Amino acid sequence: MDVYRTDRIRNVVLLGHGGAGKTTLVEAMAYLSGVTSRLGKVSDGNTVSDFDKEEIKRQFSISTSVVPIQWNDMKINILDTPGFFDFVGEAEEAAAAADAAVIVVSGKSGVQVGTQKAWDLCEKYKLPRMIFVTEMDIDNVSYRKVVEDLIELYGKKVAPLHMPIRENEKFVGYINILKNKGRRYTDKDKKVECEIPEYSKEYLDKYRESLLESVAETSEEFMDRYFAGEEFSVAEMLAALAINVHEGSFVPVCMGSPINLQGVSNLLNDICGYFPSPDERERAGILKSTSEIYQANYDFTKAKTATVFKTMVDPFIGKYSLIKVCSGVIKSNDTMLDVDTDSEEKLNKLYVMVGNKPVEVPELHAGDIGAIAKLNAKTGDSLATKAVPVMYGKPEISVPYTYKRYKAVNKGDVDKISQALSRMMQEDLTIRLENDTLNHQTLLYGMGDQHLDIIVSKLKERYKVDIELSKPKVAFRETIRKSSDVEGKYKKQSGGHGQYGHVKMKFEPSGDLSEPYVFEQIVVGGAVPKNYFPAVEKGLQESVLKGPLAAYPVVGVKATLYDGSYHPVDSSEMAFKMATIMAFKKGFMEASPVLLEPIVTMKVTVPDKYTGDVMGDLNKRRGRVLGMNPDANGNQVIEADVPTLEIYGYSTVLRSMTGGSGDFSYEFARYEQAPNEVQEREIASRAKELEDGEE
Repeated sequence: MDVYRTDRIRNVVLLGHGGAGKTTLVEAMAYLSGVTSRLGKVSDGNTVSDFDKEEIKRQFSISTSVVPIQWNDMKINILDTPGFFDFVGEAEEAAAAADAAVIVVSGKSGVQVGTQKAWDLCEKYKLPRMIFVTEMDIDNVSYRKVVEDLIELYGKKVAPLHMPIRENEKFVGYINILKNKGRRYTDKDKKVECEIPEYSKEYLDKYRESLLESVAETSEEFMDRYFAGEEFSVAEMLAALAINVHEGSFVPVCMGSPINLQGVSNLLNDICGYFPSPDERERAGILKSTSEIYQANYDFTKAKTATVFKTMVDPFIGKYSLIKVCSGVIKSNDTMLDVDTDSEEKLNKLYVMVGNKPVEVPELHAGDIGAIAKLNAKTGDSLATKAVPVMYGKPEISVPYTYKRYKAVNKGDVDKISQALSRMMQEDLTIRLENDTLNHQTLLYGMGDQHLDIIVSKLKERYKVDIELSKPKVAFRETIRKSSDVEGKYKKQSGGHGQYGHVKMKFEPSGDLSEPYVFEQIVVGGAVPKNYFPAVEKGLQESVLKGPLAAYPVVGVKATLYDGSYHPVDSSEMAFKMATIMAFKKGFMEASPVLLEPIVTMKVTVPDKYTGDVMGDLNKRRGRVLGMNPDANGNQVIEADVPTLEIYGYSTVLRSMTGGSGDFSYEFARYEQAPNEVQEREIASRAKELEDGEE
């Protein structure tokens, strides 16, 4: 692969709803540009960008892949992202590394939730964008409706560059609105000029007017000419629209049928013509040595710096760190500093990835995307020279909230599973592990049920280990509501020294649920010698680990030792500890014991029309709605306190309820007394678990 200067590079992320045709579009681009010699299909499992076994099996993208396209003496780094919401972390990484975006919309399905989420992601990273409508070969597709829906959502900044020409319900060509000319497809993506059909003229005039308005808005001179009724040249219009695309004030809409290679070369030409090169974008970091802002701005004359935006870990091809060069020219055999860990790394060879195939290159210029094998750096780390240690901001990746308990099917595989998951977490930042020692369970977090299923499948396919997922245990707590006054006596006589410990204690609520217990002693007259007080507290420490009610940790108990007795010979620390344990069990059960359940504060973000359904569902989950506020995107944010017990499986329910447009997050708030029926159910199931020896 050739080396390209910064001004000849375009970094483009493909975004859109799952199934809109992003991978098919990449495949068409790869074929037309000569990257591949035959056109692969998602259904056949032979596409360049979907190379993972899971992607081939399921026929949709799971990871972001990079496919460099050489076109018109330019290099277009295409970042193909998954459209399904469970893999949003991949799209976020790619968007952070891109300089522009193509939002792919299915002509058949129209504007979907994934289209709007793609738009919001572009807004977040201030990405210039175009919209490409696929599946134009399907006879009942209405391109006009897609355009009108987009204009309704995002205003007049959205305007089509092309219109379809249909004959006998077949897609045979298009109208170039800018040039006001018709084109008919002859073979694959080749075309000849043709007449504009009469039926198109009404909408053609309307759409052309939108383009002319957009051109006029670029300068006062153009505005004057527009009002004077002067015509703009094609070159003037192209230059003006490119400025507007860069600024985000104009979003062109194009269309085609990638499966038939129609409209794809137009899109590649438009990417080269309308999208900015990296050196037209800003990029700033912090100079670690001085804490000053460093404007890299993809300037090839500045010191070498780069960021790792993605990590690929494959048992067969090894580990590759995908980098974007932020300044300078990085060469093979360079020594770079990992600014995050302060460790130096020798780069050895440089590559560009074509799907999962590494192609060696001698150097990478500022703005280019490449790969380095066997790098210790993690996703998000910054690479720089020792003299100019620049640290860049890390991409914001969505937090996983869906979790299940997992167990190794074969106990002997525990270490293998741990290593495999560690590799997968390097690759996918939305996977998280949590070791819940109190409930003797390990929790696996992901973005949704489908994400968790794929993790299980990957472990089996890639790493030959099996895990099973199940519903997690909820971390209940035990406490008391009333006071009790009890005594505990431990007496054992068995030849020689016996054992004797005797305590009288009061138990009451402490009022502080953040601490297991508070211990006080008010013993007078030496009934219990001072040297046994630590043994009493030790007995308390052991007792609160597993409460008498359901063997859950105890919180919020105040224990007061006020009296007791001892034997000068037979008393010991162990005896007093045992006496305390006996007193605790008795005193706890006499002080109106209750189970406390964890409560989370949940924020659910949904479009206005779903608020009633979501609030009704939260009420069914024993949630208390605290309030509702609009956000910057016109959605409603519902805030509610919900028991942790009731949020299991919520991601699937919310998506189903809102068509995928709802998001949620939560954080632990406090413990509250569980309702009687929940307590009874939990105590009974816990007793059975203990009986079966699961604890």
